[in-house]
Amino acid sequence: MDRKIEKKYWNKKRITWVSVGSVLGLLLLYNLIFADHRSKLNVEKDKITISTVTKGSFDVYIAVTAVVQPLKTIRLDAIEGGYVAQKFLEGGSMVKAGDSILRLENQRLMMDFVNRETEIYRLINELQNTRLQLKQDKFSMEKSLSDLDYQLAQAKDLYDRNEKLFKDKVIAQQEFIKTKLDYERLKQQRDIEVQSQQFQLENSRLQIHQLEGTISRTQRNLEMMKDNLSNLVVRAPVSGQLSSIDVEIGTNINAGQNIGQIDDLDGFKMRAEIDEHYISRVFTGLKGNFEFNGKSNELVITKVYPEVKNGRFEVDLNFTKDAPDGIRRGQSSPIRLELGKSSEAVLLPIGGFYSDTGGNWVYVVDKSGNKAVKRKITLGQKNPQFFEVLEGLEPGDQVITSSYENFGDKEVLQF
Repeated sequence: MDRKIEKKYWNKKRITWVSVGSVLGLLLLYNLIFADHRSKLNVEKDKITISTVTKGSFDVYIAVTAVVQPLKTIRLDAIEGGYVAQKFLEGGSMVKAGDSILRLENQRLMMDFVNRETEIYRLINELQNTRLQLKQDKFSMEKSLSDLDYQLAQAKDLYDRNEKLFKDKVIAQQEFIKTKLDYERLKQQRDIEVQSQQFQLENSRLQIHQLEGTISRTQRNLEMMKDNLSNLVVRAPVSGQLSSIDVEIGTNINAGQNIGQIDDLDGFKMRAEIDEHYISRVFTGLKGNFEFNGKSNELVITKVYPEVKNGRFEVDLNFTKDAPDGIRRGQSSPIRLELGKSSEAVLLPIGGFYSDTGGNWVYVVDKSGNKAVKRKITLGQKNPQFFEVLEGLEPGDQVITSSYENFGDKEVLQF
């Protein structure tokens, strides 16, 4: 009798399928729970820059370019206007104080001088005539007074004699009274003559004094005009180098116009342009240094120009000691300008990453060296070499410091 054979549920085929499904399920679960789902980008390690975070002294300074200039520069301005008739020296020439540089001509100034000179000769002639007339009048007045004194003496003598004769009743009263009146009239006439002559003398002296004052003022004006004429020859006010002369023969020059400059070569300074971002942190007394012929030279800011042009302002720096030998006007050199004291800090090298992240995050290489992961950081001050790290990085961390422009918003970079 045939026996019915029961079919087993867990056959080999079913066990195989269940096993495969279980493995796939476990793999899917593991992927959901433990796998890295961050966005990734494959990059070539040899095309990026990786820098090591260190700890050390953070120097607060900026690097600026400065140009060597003379310690003193004297502007050469025309005192009087005119056109250039002669040019004695060219730019770059060495000059001594008083050397002639230009000769100007000014016809109006020459005519004014001639007219003023003619006027002073007229006044001098008038003064001489007035003095001569005063002497003549004085002689005439002395003669008139002498005549009056003679007549007065005769009248007094007659009066005295007639008075005695009248008392002796030799002459009539009428004759005596006439003699008395003539005498008194001559006395009054003499007093009036003396007063008149005194007035004329004082008036003549006043005229002479006024003329002398006018002549004196005119002479001073004439001297000033002579000085103005002499100023038509432009001379070097100091010794030095005539670094520029910006006119040619025939050029019309206005009074006060700048025509060049003279450099005093007894010393040098340096002038630097600085970004306006630092204008509140730069002031007189700040120190800097630069290398020249293998030696370090210390400088100090002596003047800050507050005017900002094209986003930059200027400062003058003087050498704390003598200027280095061999330095020349117009040379340029990088200067390290100190903005504060050094301090210990975590340092991250400067790189192109900052323009892409603003210093808010960086890619940090993990310990395996096979990938770099985005990490938030906080940066402080910077100098031309390093950023000061406040948070997010530790000494020894490896950071990608080159540009992130091609990385988009990927969170992980795989090498």
